[in-house]
Amino acid sequence: METVLRPVTVIGGSLVVTLIAGWLLDLLLRRADARHTETPLWGLLRRCRLPFQVVLCTSLLRTFHRQAGILPDHSFGVGRALTLVLIASAAWLAVRIATAVVDSTYARYAAGTQDEARVRRVRTQVTLIQRVVTAVVVVVAAASMLLTFPPMRTVGASMLASAGVLGIVAGIAAQASLGNLFAGLQIAFGDTVRIGDTVVVDNEWGRVEEITLTFLTVRTWDERRITMPVSYFTSKPYENWSRGGAQMTGTVFWHLDHSAPIELMRDRLQDILKDIPEWDGRGGGLAVTDTTPHTVQVRAVVTAKDADDLWTVRCAVRERLITWLVTHHPYALPRITTTEATPRPTP
Repeated sequence: METVLRPVTVIGGSLVVTLIAGWLLDLLLRRADARHTETPLWGLLRRCRLPFQVVLCTSLLRTFHRQAGILPDHSFGVGRALTLVLIASAAWLAVRIATAVVDSTYARYAAGTQDEARVRRVRTQVTLIQRVVTAVVVVVAAASMLLTFPPMRTVGASMLASAGVLGIVAGIAAQASLGNLFAGLQIAFGDTVRIGDTVVVDNEWGRVEEITLTFLTVRTWDERRITMPVSYFTSKPYENWSRGGAQMTGTVFWHLDHSAPIELMRDRLQDILKDIPEWDGRGGGLAVTDTTPHTVQVRAVVTAKDADDLWTVRCAVRERLITWLVTHHPYALPRITTTEATPRPTP
């Protein structure tokens, strides 16, 4: 009877202690979150409740499983399994804590900073740092789990004997991956491209949606996703429309007849811009930039606070000014002259 009662008591007691400790931890974090509303750290740390409970319960069972007589015929195997679970859950808890600290730091910085470009830069750096920390913790946990097996230590010693050859082979095989890894770190701390930046790569316009240690995702205007290695952005030229600020200047072109009323078009452009909410008011002008035997090229310069609004302003100006010309000045539209040329007057 004792051989059954003791294991059940230890397992049940460990579960009860774990549940109570998890409840107390969550209660303390909720109270701290209510007192310190200026930081979201305590609320984010509540995500650590489950891994904390797993670590605590596994630690208790690993400490008392021999005395409790849990599967006494397989005591070594039970201890090994609990050790592996403890390492994995500790890594899980470490990742959750690191993520909470990083997210809290970014949230406080974003709330207190008005410069959108700096916020995007910090967000990019924080995201990559978080991924690096997660990768390091996972690698260390996996290595620790492997080292609990004695045969692995022998294999490790034999592998060290040929580390020079393996290092060369691995370096050649992972050259592209390592290049992307270092390129990702260079992008994060070199501030060349950030999450949320508007870029043009391979004649595709879009917004940077995600940056990892090895690849970068650009979301195009038509909802497509272009995935590119981060090394592309450190080795090839590309356009970053958000570099140095999100404000942008754009142009709108028309090809019109030589008789087009340029001065009236300038006045009409100002009226049109005032009715477009996306126009930021920084600039708006119109000029003749080129001429051909049949037409003149008229260019309007408009501004907006970012690339999306600039596209809207350009389309609206182009459409409304063409409509105005068709309605009030149709003679200004380009046409092909089929009548005979006026003869040159004789002196």
